Amino acid sequence: IMSRARPNILVTGTPGTGKTSTCEALSSATGFRHIDVGALVKEKGLHEGKDAEFDAFIIDEDKVCDELEPITEEGGVIVDHHGCDFFPERWFDLVVVLRTDNSILYPRLEKRGYAVRKIQENIDCEIMQVILEEAHDSYSQHIIREMQSNTVEDAERNVEEIQTWIAQWSGR
Repeated sequence: IMSRARPNILVTGTPGTGKTSTCEALSSATGFRHIDVGALVKEKGLHEGKDAEFDAFIIDEDKVCDELEPITEEGGVIVDHHGCDFFPERWFDLVVVLRTDNSILYPRLEKRGYAVRKIQENIDCEIMQVILEEAHDSYSQHIIREMQSNTVEDAERNVEEIQTWIAQWSGR
């Protein structure tokens, strides 16, 4: 384990579960740096073009890891991404998997203007707990927290719980 002064946190989950809004709130509450991997990929060209079928960039995972490695070494980073299986395990002290009920997730994705097929793909992903299983396959069980993210109240409580966890981590 690296000697970081502050922990690194991965916030993951199916698109539409509230990762970015949770990370933004957490970042402003803690002063931690929020890195939206999707935005980083777009901004720095860390991809191999677009997947026309799903209207999404094909991420170059090696380039993303090279870009993030020096940043995560410093600690105090919140990484926000819908996938989690290609990041080195050593980077994160806490892995948060956000979960949202499909009755709430569907309209959220509709609001984003996603095609029906893309919405269905993401709903299926959430039903089958794909991201949660990916997290359990990729990280030590004791650092994974599954959190409901259906309402504004859920989001606020999640941010508070993570802040409490940070305080405990820092005081260990």
